[in-house]
This record gives sequence, structure tokens and C-alpha cells, in this order.
Amino acid sequence: MKKRTLAVLSILAAVGLTATAALPAEASNPTLHFSAAVPNSPGSDTRSNASLNGEWVRLNNSSSSASYTLTGWTIRDKSSHVYTFGSFTLKPAASVTLYTGKGTNSSSKRYWGKAAYVWNNTGDEAYLKNATGTTKDTCSWGSEPDGKQVVC
Repeated sequence: MKKRTLAVLSILAAVGLTATAALPAEASNPTLHFSAAVPNSPGSDTRSNASLNGEWVRLNNSSSSASYTLTGWTIRDKSSHVYTFGSFTLKPAASVTLYTGKGTNSSSKRYWGKAAYVWNNTGDEAYLKNATGTTKDTCSWGSEPDGKQVVC
């Protein structure tokens, strides 16, 4: 720290005041985050594409102005099932849902293309990692009933 900052802090401490540093809004309230998940698809686990797409996780960009380029970012579970975003940008105030099964990707829907379930019905955790592997957000849940939406 610079001498002036130390002097100010010393004066504040002497009179019984404390100084706090304001964190950037994104550091204290990330705008890119998991918002919801359905880890246990409704009905019987038939491994049909409709059933596989009944389980999903959703990312939300709550920024009103910032877009996120998610190219190379990953969503993974505790068992190391990994989905990697190809060329993809999440616009401000938008969300994207990652479905387990197959489908046609769009700006709001992505498909993992799996033929088996990813999320454990007895509890699991979703991890969002940037392209360098740093965890940016997590969402965890316990044993959930069929079709129950979890709020992250």
C-alpha cells in the first residue's frame, strides 16, 4: 500500500472507524450464473430423447448490457460429464438451457447429444467453468422428485 493510504487507514482506526472497499458488481453478484435445473426428468427413465431432454440446466445473463462469449466454456457434473460450448455468445438479459438429449441448437437452447442421463437423481452439482478452467458458478441439489425444478 502507498504511504498515503496507510496514513488514512491509521487515522480511521484511531478514531474507531473502519474502511471497506467496494467490490465490482460482478464480483459480489455475478451476472452470469445458473438460474435453474431439472435434474430428474419427469416420469420413467426410458432414455428416450424426450425423457433425456426432460433434464436440463439453465444459465442466465442478468446483465442489462454485457454479452458473454462462452466459446470454450464448459458445464460439467460431479462425475466429469463435460459439455463444451462451441462458438456461442449469450446476450444481455438472456438465458440458455442445456438439455441432455439431442436437438437443434439455438440462441436459447443447447443440446448435449447424450444417449444417457447426466444428472444424478440422488443429488449432483453443476459447474460452470470458463475456457481456462476457472469455476465461475455452481448449482447443487439433493435428491429431487421427478420433474421438480431446482432454483439455483
